[in-house]
Amino acid sequence: MDKIETTILKNLIFNETYCRKVLPFLKPEYFSERTEKVVFEEISKFLSKYENLATKEVLFIEVENRKDLSEEDSKQINQLIYNLEEDDSNLQWLIDSTEKWCRDRAIYLALMESIHIADDDSGKKSKDSIPHILTEALGVSFDHNVGHDYIQNYEERYDFYHRQEEKIEFDLEYFNKITKGGLPCKTLNVALAGTGVGKSLFMCHMASSVLLQGRNVLYITLEMAEEKIAERIDANLLNVNIKDLQDLSKQMFESKITSLSKKTQGKLIIKEYPTASAHAGHFKTLLNELSMKKSFKPDIIFVDYLNICASSRYKGSVVNSYTYVKAIAEELRGLAVECNVPIVTATQTTRSGYGNSDVELTDTSESFGLPATADLMFALISTEELEQLGQIMVKQLKNRYNDPTMNKRFMVGIDRAKMRLYDVEQSAQKDLVDSGQEEEYNSKEIKTTKFEGFKF
Repeated sequence: MDKIETTILKNLIFNETYCRKVLPFLKPEYFSERTEKVVFEEISKFLSKYENLATKEVLFIEVENRKDLSEEDSKQINQLIYNLEEDDSNLQWLIDSTEKWCRDRAIYLALMESIHIADDDSGKKSKDSIPHILTEALGVSFDHNVGHDYIQNYEERYDFYHRQEEKIEFDLEYFNKITKGGLPCKTLNVALAGTGVGKSLFMCHMASSVLLQGRNVLYITLEMAEEKIAERIDANLLNVNIKDLQDLSKQMFESKITSLSKKTQGKLIIKEYPTASAHAGHFKTLLNELSMKKSFKPDIIFVDYLNICASSRYKGSVVNSYTYVKAIAEELRGLAVECNVPIVTATQTTRSGYGNSDVELTDTSESFGLPATADLMFALISTEELEQLGQIMVKQLKNRYNDPTMNKRFMVGIDRAKMRLYDVEQSAQKDLVDSGQEEEYNSKEIKTTKFEGFKF
């Protein structure tokens, strides 16, 4: 009976459907015998270059032209090629068996590499990379989805329209309105504000509210120390002025934390990195470690803040700020998709945008590529008058969840002493220019000619 490796090689040259289905997932290192590995390399190389299946005759010639084979190697390889004949095995069985073989080989190779790293004291590869190597091997599988057929897959599309999407809710009414109930997973959401306006305050408040919902929160800070972020969250959750926290007795502080722990099943992890030293790759490693060591999987991730992250793609290279910041945004959004969570971060305004009471997308500092990548982007605007009222203005700049002209501007109450945001009375929303309030739209009669679809 043929080995699975021989069966795979047979079908790679005689079964085009099978070949095109499995070849993208096969790797030379999966083949344990050098003869099999060489034949696979030549099959793959020929298909990639000529878009046709290799024949036995082609393989004989290509092997003969190789300069890295001994006479004995060539003899054994030619014998293997000669013995390859058409195979009439069931196609689905072939695909399933090949997928299992790939996964088994990937796991075996990952285990061998992990043992080598564990035994190697040279430090060339960190032992922290072992979980990632094993996770990748365990995740090996063939992707059977080749796209959405618009006509045939209508039922899946209908179910999608009526599926209740899981979202992370805000505890602020107007933020829930503009996002249709909260932040969906696999998204990047960005707050734009000047220095001292309240970027970190917003994220600390939201982290606190999500924790109270019983969800897990990961807060990554590259600007302030872990203790400083925790201090802000303490002021919010314990309902204590931030300046008075140090005056609490240990017994009182412990009592408040114990009382808080009874209100939520969620966990909040705060992790500090040096400014401009960490990128999405570091965050992914952190997530793997938290999963292994603490059985912790976040429901939402906060990154404070985007512009002082590093990029994994442009590490050590000199590129312009537009490309660099856009790369960071794309990597963070990729992390959100991979981890199936929303990511909330922030960015600075330009010098001209600082103190501007009507911030625009063009006031985004360093890179206009950032708003191009974000799913939701909004400005936090503060003026002397608003500070006296204890309010902050929010202006939608980009919104993939809802019509950004609806509730384009709205007010939120701010209590800086307790690092907290809150809903204000409806009267505070009425005098906003171009706010797009729902009442205004409902009261206007707009005459338009609508396309009503095809007639059936």
